[in-house]
Amino acid sequence: MKIIISAGGTGGHIYPAIAIINKLKEMEKNVDILYIGTTDRMEKDIIPNLGINYVGIEMSGLSKNIVRCFKTFIKLIKSNIKCKKIIKDFKPDVVIGVGGYVTVPVIYNASKLKIPTILHEQNSVPGKANKFLSKYATTICVSMEDSIKYFEKEKCVFTGNPRSEEVLKVVKANKKDYNLNLTKKLVLITTGSLGASTINEKIVNMLSKFENKNYEVLLVSGKENYDEIKNNRFPKNVKVVPYIEDMPSVLKVTDLIITRAGATIIAEFTSLGIPSILIPSPYVANNHQYLNAKALSDKNASYLVEEKDFNEDKLISLIDKILDDKEEYKKLKENTLKLGVKNSQTKIYNEIKKLESRKK
Repeated sequence: MKIIISAGGTGGHIYPAIAIINKLKEMEKNVDILYIGTTDRMEKDIIPNLGINYVGIEMSGLSKNIVRCFKTFIKLIKSNIKCKKIIKDFKPDVVIGVGGYVTVPVIYNASKLKIPTILHEQNSVPGKANKFLSKYATTICVSMEDSIKYFEKEKCVFTGNPRSEEVLKVVKANKKDYNLNLTKKLVLITTGSLGASTINEKIVNMLSKFENKNYEVLLVSGKENYDEIKNNRFPKNVKVVPYIEDMPSVLKVTDLIITRAGATIIAEFTSLGIPSILIPSPYVANNHQYLNAKALSDKNASYLVEEKDFNEDKLISLIDKILDDKEEYKKLKENTLKLGVKNSQTKIYNEIKKLESRKK
C-alpha cells in the first residue's frame, strides 16, 4: 500500500495525521508513506524526526491583506505544479488530508489525477481548506457528528479523531516524575504547547487559593510563559511545568482537566472519560473552539466557561463542585465516555482500505 498524507500548521492537524500513520504501520507490513507538509511550520521538524518520508512545499493561508493574498496565489500555483509531479512519481493508492492550508494543492491534484482521497475534519465547524476540498474528496471522515451538516452527507463517515484510540494504548505516567502525591486527586490545567498568556495570567494569580485544597494542581504553562511564571511562589500542592511531551500518559492519571477546546485534546480526554472545564479560545477561525465545547456541554459532559467570564471564583467553585460531589463527578464521567470514540483509528483505516480496493 502506498499512501500520501498531508497536514500542517498546528498540532491539532499534525498529531491526528501521525495517529493515522501509526495505524497504517501497525496494520500494513509493507506500507509506503509520504508526508507532504510546509517548509516553515512545525511539521517540518516533527515528521522527519519520526523517520517518516517528508516533502515540504511553500504554502500560506488566505489573508485580508491584498499583497499577502497575491503571494499566497503565487505559492498555490507553484505548489500545484510540484504536488502534481510528486503524486505522479509516487503513485499513491490513497491520498489523505488531515487539515491545514498545505492540504489544498495535495488533495486537489490527487482528485484531478483520479486518485481516491480522504479528508479528516477534527472540529465541529470545518476550516476554509476542508470546505473548499470537500467537493474533491472521495470520503470525508469527521470527528464530531455536528460537522456532517457542512458537507455532502453521502461522503461523510463519523469516525472520531484518531487520537482517541491511540491514547488508550499509552502507559499511564508515574506521578512521582512530576513530584505529585500518589493518593490525591489531580487537576490538570493546560492551554496548549505555547500557552495562552491571557488565561495563564489569571491562573497564576489564583494559584495561592489552592493552598488548602485536598487535591493537587499541575499547570502546563507553555514554553513561552514558563520562565516568567516559574519565579512565582506556589503552594505545595501546585506544580508548574512548561510542557508535557507525552500528554496522554498524564491524562491517564488526571481526575479533572481544565483546557482550551481544541479537537485533539477533546478526543483524548473523552476517550478516557475525564471530566472537564473548557475555556474555548475566542481567537480561532469560525469560533470553532466554542462550538467544540458547546457540543460537550450540551450533552452534560463538560462545563463551558467563556474567556470573558473566566475568573478565580468561578473556576475554583466549579473544581470543588466537580471533585466534591460524587454524583456530579460520576455523571460527567459517564457522559464524557459516551462521546469518546475508542476505535477511531480503526474506522479511518477501514475507510482507507475501502478506497484502496476500489482503485484496484
